[in-house]
Amino acid sequence: MNESFDTIVIGGGQAGLASGYHLQKKELRFLILEASDEVGGSWPRYYDSLKLFSPARFSSMPGLKFPGQTNDYPRRDEVIRYLRDYRTKFQLPVRASQRVTSIEKGAEGFTIHTLGGDTFRAKTIINATGSFHNPYTPVIPGHDTFRGRFLHSSQYRNTEPFRNQRVIIVGRGNSAVQIGVELSEVSQTTLAVLQPIQFVNQKLWGQDLHFWIKLIGFDTFPFWRFGKTAPSSSAVNDPGPYQTRIAEGKPNQQSMFTSFYEEGVIWPDGTKEAVDTIIFATGYRPNLPYLQGINALDADGRPLHQAGISHVPGLYYVGLEGQRSFASATLRGVGPDAKFIVKRLFSYLKN
Repeated sequence: MNESFDTIVIGGGQAGLASGYHLQKKELRFLILEASDEVGGSWPRYYDSLKLFSPARFSSMPGLKFPGQTNDYPRRDEVIRYLRDYRTKFQLPVRASQRVTSIEKGAEGFTIHTLGGDTFRAKTIINATGSFHNPYTPVIPGHDTFRGRFLHSSQYRNTEPFRNQRVIIVGRGNSAVQIGVELSEVSQTTLAVLQPIQFVNQKLWGQDLHFWIKLIGFDTFPFWRFGKTAPSSSAVNDPGPYQTRIAEGKPNQQSMFTSFYEEGVIWPDGTKEAVDTIIFATGYRPNLPYLQGINALDADGRPLHQAGISHVPGLYYVGLEGQRSFASATLRGVGPDAKFIVKRLFSYLKN
């Protein structure tokens, strides 16, 4: 296979599909390459009970309203169905099971190689992948001696395997709290934190927080104009019972343990406690090794860009956290960013 396109989009999740929508509007010849066997990016691999922190009315991508009650918070499976319907409605050209392994840059554009041995050529590239496949797990003294089970939150699906266990979750963000609250129903669960959990009330004066963010324009404020990315926060969005459950100790939070021993963990006061399972809800790191060969990344593997425009001519990004705004990595944020990027990509192709 040796095909040539105006644009190759890498990633068939929300960022890739939104990019496809705007590329289609410009009548460009493009193809979306998805590493897995279905559209939806990482959504099919998230834990079963995951809910969005934005209600349906603020979770739409360009051209298609998110279905359901406007003030309900969509669940994971609803998002998966929405993304599949989105691809179908706009007949976006997604080619599944095409994991990109390397990219070369030449005078005529890019050559993209995939794990299956296919080769594609394109004048431009939009990288629209996330970092789900590169979970970060900190190295803690004694981890080699611990006989219990380690896993990252990316591997967690539901509570059943952990029933009646002693479980510690490392982390204080949204995923750590969501997983911790539901695990506390079936197991003795603790959140191990470096600092106490902070909460942001999801509703203010009867309206969801996103109503106010959208009203003042904060979620689409172009921080990049000042040479900055949008601010990030480890505060937990609380649309319901999370703060109450933590206050009740279901789960409790405790200062981060200092090390492991064979049966469990050692807390800062020297107390040893036997533990069955440790879940690291400690985030992700960039996962773009195929861009190293064209010098598109910094020393830590992060994209070198301004507002999603790479210093490598013809290379663009959609879906990076804080790319142009507070909302850039969300369902509602990828649309405006994709429109911005495709406009500049189109100008590049015409010059």
